[in-house]
Amino acid sequence: MKRLALVALIGFAAAALGIGIWSLDTAHAGVDEPQYLLTAISLGEDGSLDISDELAQERWRAFADVPPPVQTAVLSDGRQISPHDPLLPLILAIPVRLGGWLAAKWTLAVLAGLLAAATLALARNYDVPDKIAVPGAALAAATAPLAVYGQQVYPELPAALVTTLAAIALTRRNTAAAAIAVTALPWLSVKYVPVAAALAAIVAIRAGRRIPLAAFWAASGAAYLGVHKIIWGGWTAYASGDEFARSGEFGVVGFHPDYPGRTIRLIGLLVDRTFGLAAWQPAYLLLVPALAWLLTTRPPHWPVLAAPLAAGWLNASYVALTMHGYWWPGRQVVVVLPLAVVAILRWLATTTPKAQAAAAALAAAGVAIYARVLVAGWTGHTTWVHAPDDGSLHPVVARLLPDDRTLATGDRILLTLWLLAAAATAYRAVAAARAK
Repeated sequence: MKRLALVALIGFAAAALGIGIWSLDTAHAGVDEPQYLLTAISLGEDGSLDISDELAQERWRAFADVPPPVQTAVLSDGRQISPHDPLLPLILAIPVRLGGWLAAKWTLAVLAGLLAAATLALARNYDVPDKIAVPGAALAAATAPLAVYGQQVYPELPAALVTTLAAIALTRRNTAAAAIAVTALPWLSVKYVPVAAALAAIVAIRAGRRIPLAAFWAASGAAYLGVHKIIWGGWTAYASGDEFARSGEFGVVGFHPDYPGRTIRLIGLLVDRTFGLAAWQPAYLLLVPALAWLLTTRPPHWPVLAAPLAAGWLNASYVALTMHGYWWPGRQVVVVLPLAVVAILRWLATTTPKAQAAAAALAAAGVAIYARVLVAGWTGHTTWVHAPDDGSLHPVVARLLPDDRTLATGDRILLTLWLLAAAATAYRAVAAARAK
């Protein structure tokens, strides 16, 4: 318990340290954050998802100097419902009523601490020794993107916690708890349905032909669709979005999506110069050999890590509108990142002390990168939205990564080299696994 508490404290502290940094030059909470906060205010005070009165009263002035971007379409009855799913505002409703927007961010920091502890618990379920699991879970929690989303008002961190709890339940063969966790994911955001479906498939296989489980999920799915149709006017929360009034709610995946072109994200989500995970936490590069080892050795419960991780990564690659946006890098894969961390730690437990020391050095570099961003934010030199594009904050490793937004000749060379490196490290991990 002491080690769980220590890791939780580190996760909480790392997230809380970012609360004082502005989201934008004009807002403590910017981009999509105001939508979640205004909905939480409305739920806490009025018990309603309608934020038309909050917009009319300019309640956003508590956390922003300028009006937030218009996201809500005015419905036929005059209501304005934020085009986001309701579970995060529900979680934040009471804290926001008691302590305003700051209480919302502190609440998310608490959840970040719980996620760090849950990651350690899941690693232990995979027999990762504490000498690797404890520092590994702590370092992941103390770096971007998990630490950043531990105070940003987005559903990413709560979704990662729900996914991790579902994985813990599955590794302990508690299918009932896993089924409940799976059901919660879409209420945080419909974009988590692929991850929920992957977890649900594992639950269904393990549960066998159980009519109560099928009936529970059928009722849950019907409730989700029915509530959205009644309140949002469509099958998803995007139906009430101003941006999709003409295109329809499914325009959220792109009006003319270039799916072959999006294939570059498969590697770009990891090694893109600006928005790749490795640019801000180099230790995520170890995910490639870790997955190769996992798929080769197939330890107990390996699908619990592999299936949701694959679903989340493919969703971020082919369904998400953009990898580069007005948010911190890695947003689209945060929901499955704790599973990636556990996969890396499980593989590291089979490697040599020298390899483990090298991995620790990579992870420590991620802590230094995050600390540098924090200092720049505290001193007013950057914001959470602008930091990823601030060349002065780019870590040294970023110079070795390709920029897939330009894909100049140098970027193509770097991308090719990283693909070859990924293939080589995966081959070595497979060969080492088979040799044992």
